[in-house]
Amino acid sequence: MNILTTPTPTTSETVTIAVTEIMGHNLCIANVDGQKVCEAIAGALRSGKRVIVSFKDGEDITSAFLADAIGHLYALFPEDFLEANLRAIDMEPDDAADLLDTIEDVKEYLQDPKAWEAAARATFGDDYYE
Repeated sequence: MNILTTPTPTTSETVTIAVTEIMGHNLCIANVDGQKVCEAIAGALRSGKRVIVSFKDGEDITSAFLADAIGHLYALFPEDFLEANLRAIDMEPDDAADLLDTIEDVKEYLQDPKAWEAAARATFGDDYYE
């Protein structure tokens, strides 16, 4: 199962979080906005809710935004917990594919952060990564 599968029917234990409402606008590009969305999702998950994240009316969805909004959750919660309790809806096919790629990148990073840091240093130099 993945985050984009059909959400389970909503119950009193389910909350829908509208990304554009959290941000106050519809441009899904800034890391700081992604962090706000992540905090809202994490808070709902910690309170025992299942979460459906709606990207309805979201525009220009970037990988950086997705990494902060959704990907960071994989550092906070076990993968199987997120698979059972988190869904994303109302995304264009390209954005949905980007979300899945971003999640895979985050999970790979979390398995060996030092390897990713070494690759960044090798590519961009030590000054970039300070």
